[in-house]
Amino acid sequence: MNNIVITGFSGTGKSIVGRAVARLLGWEFIDTDQEVVRQTGKSIDRIFEEDGEEGFRALERTAVQEACTGDRRVVSTGGGAIVDPDNFQLMSTTGFLVSLEATPATIYARLQAEQKATFEAVVRPMLQSASPLERIRMLKDQREAAYAHAQWTVHTDRLSVEEVAQEVLRAWRRFAGRGPADQPDPFDGDANLAAMVETSIGSCPLLVGWDLIPRLGEILLKAGIPGPVYLVSDDQVSSRYGRTAQRSLQEAGIEAHTFTFPSGEASKSLSMATALYSWLADRRARRGHTLIALGGGVTGDLTGFVAATYNRGMGFVQVPTSLAAMVDASIGGKTAVNLPQAKNLVGAFYQPSLVVADVGSLQTLPHREQMEGWAEAIKHGLILDADLFHIFETQAEGLLALEREITTDVIRRSMAIKARVVSEDERETTGYRNLLNYGHTIGHGLEAATEYGRLLHGEAVSIGMMGAAAIGRWMDVTPAETVERQEAVLRRFDLPLACPDVDLNAVEAAMTLDKKAEGDSLRWVLLEEVGRSTVRGDVPHDVVRQALLRLREDSH
Repeated sequence: MNNIVITGFSGTGKSIVGRAVARLLGWEFIDTDQEVVRQTGKSIDRIFEEDGEEGFRALERTAVQEACTGDRRVVSTGGGAIVDPDNFQLMSTTGFLVSLEATPATIYARLQAEQKATFEAVVRPMLQSASPLERIRMLKDQREAAYAHAQWTVHTDRLSVEEVAQEVLRAWRRFAGRGPADQPDPFDGDANLAAMVETSIGSCPLLVGWDLIPRLGEILLKAGIPGPVYLVSDDQVSSRYGRTAQRSLQEAGIEAHTFTFPSGEASKSLSMATALYSWLADRRARRGHTLIALGGGVTGDLTGFVAATYNRGMGFVQVPTSLAAMVDASIGGKTAVNLPQAKNLVGAFYQPSLVVADVGSLQTLPHREQMEGWAEAIKHGLILDADLFHIFETQAEGLLALEREITTDVIRRSMAIKARVVSEDERETTGYRNLLNYGHTIGHGLEAATEYGRLLHGEAVSIGMMGAAAIGRWMDVTPAETVERQEAVLRRFDLPLACPDVDLNAVEAAMTLDKKAEGDSLRWVLLEEVGRSTVRGDVPHDVVRQALLRLREDSH
C-alpha cells in the first residue's frame, strides 16, 4: 500500500485533502482531472462538449492508469472514475483506497463557494440545473455503491482539511501495517502512558511517572530502540542524572555515548550544533542510531535540531527533566537554535519517537525553574481547559510542594492537552496550534530584548500573558474577571507580571520576526474566558504599544 488513492463525489475535498496528505508524507501528488487537462490542453467542460462523456472517460482511464502505476503517490481522482470497473480494480489493488463523504447540502454549499471564490465564467454543470441540490442527490445516489467499496470512508462535513488528512493517514497506517491494529503499541495499558501524539510519521507515546530515568534502558528496549544511542545533556543535568541514565542503558545492553555542553540558553546555537555534528561524525553515528535529549528545553531543542539534520534524520527521544520541557518543549516536534536577532529562527519540525518524563526529577529543580515551568501548564488551562486552571486556583499548595499524586495528574493533563493540539495541527497549518502561543509573542520579544539572560522562558511567557490579557481587555475580547483570575494564579506561583526598564523598541523589533506573523500583522492569541481562546490579526499597533508600556511600568 505504497500509494493512497482518494475518491468521492465532487465537493468532498479530494484535491485539497490529497495535497495535504502528500505534504504530510512527503509524497508526490497527482490529480487525475488535472492530468487530463494538462495532457489535452482543454478544460474538462470543453472535453465533455466536444468529445462527450465517453471521450472524457477514455482519457480519465489513461490518467488513472498512469497515476496508479507509480509509487509513494497520493492520487485524487474524479468523482465518477471509480464507477468504471477497470479503474476501481486498478485503484484498489495499487494503493489504499479512501472515499471522502459529505451530505448533498454540504456539497452544494461547497461548490457554490468554490464557484464564487474562483470567479469562473463557466458554471459547473451540476449548478446549472434547475434544482442543483436534487441533481447532486441523484448523481450521488447512483455512485454510492461504487464509493462503498473503498477500504475506508471519512465523513468530511464538520472536519477541517487538516483533520480529514490526519484521518486518512491514521487509516492508511492501520491498513498498511503501520498502525495499532497491525502492530499494537508496546505501551498500550502502561500505567505511565499519558497520551499519544499522532503525527504524519506515526505515534509518539508520552510516558509520565516517577523513577523512570533508572528504567530508561528497559523503556527504550520496550519501544524497539536497541541502540546505539547518543545521550546529550548540559553539565548540570548530566551531573544529576547522567550516571543514572548511563547505568540503566548499560544494564539493558544498549551501547551509549555521552555529549555534555555548558548549561544555558547561549548553548542553543549553530556553533554548539556544529560541535555536536563533529562529535557524532567522530563516532560514526548513523541514520538508524538514536539521539536522546536528557534535560530541559534547551537540550531538547538543540538535540532535536541536530537529530533532524545530521545524516538527514536520526532517531530522537526526549527525556525532559524540567517542568517546562515536560509540559511544553518536549512535545510537538519543534526543534531550533537561536540567532542574535531572535529566538528559534533556525529549526525544523522533527517529531520524537518517544517522550519519557520522570516527575521525580523535578525535586532537584531550583524554585525559580519550577515556577517558570508551571507557567506553561497554567497557559494550557487558560486557553483550553477551565477545569485544569481551576486546579491551579484550588490546589496550589500541593503543586508547589510537588505532592506526588496531584503533581503527576496535572502534568499528565497538561501534556495530554498539548498532545491533542499537536495531533490536530502538527505543522501549524490549520491555525489550531497557534493557541499554544498565548503569551509567547511578547514573551519571545522580551527574551530577545534582554539577550536571553534576564528572564527564564516561562517568566517571559507569564509577562506575555499579562500583556495579551491587557490587549484582550482593550479589544473587548477578554473579560475583566478572567484577567483577575489569571493574575492571581500567576502571582501565587511566584511568576513575574512585568519587566521594568526593558527596551521596548528592542522588544518590538524582536516581535516583528515572530514566525506566526502574516504579512505585516502579528497574530495574537486572546482569552475569551478561562478555557476558551481565539486568534486575532487585527490588533492595532497603538494597543500593543500601550500593553508594552504597562508591562514595563507595572512593578507589582
